[in-house]
Amino acid sequence: MAVREVLTYPHPLLKQLCAPAQPGDVDDVVKDLIDTMRSFEHCVGLAAPQIGYPLRVAVVDITGHPRAKEPHGLMVLVNPKVTARSEGSKVSREGCLSLPDLTANVRRPRRATVAFGGEEVELKGFEARCVLHEIDHLDGILFLDRVASITDDLFRRQEYR
Repeated sequence: MAVREVLTYPHPLLKQLCAPAQPGDVDDVVKDLIDTMRSFEHCVGLAAPQIGYPLRVAVVDITGHPRAKEPHGLMVLVNPKVTARSEGSKVSREGCLSLPDLTANVRRPRRATVAFGGEEVELKGFEARCVLHEIDHLDGILFLDRVASITDDLFRRQEYR
């Protein structure tokens, strides 16, 4: 198992545009992403720059999450590209391993179509939100960059005991 350290803000790699992944780059990165994601309870996605790889690779798996309606299972996003976004959007709370003490209300499209691995997948609801969050990481964007009001929409994470 190759669980990697998750970089936290303000690490500069988290704000960097990632390079396209080449075929020889992908296998080790994907294995490390999956192992690291699964080592954190409740984690549903992770992007390569969060574990030190400046490449356009991310993984998402919302299977078993209470907000998962029709999950696609484990999605390995290599050089993903958003090809369509719905006009309707929703504000919902997001968290991130790279900002472990914070959550925020973030507005995102309710649906998105994403091309990766030679296919296009239509995503909706929570799964669309998670995939768009990870793609943001590949573009050097954190959920803090999408918060409308730091005063009204940013929250300190609560300790659960």
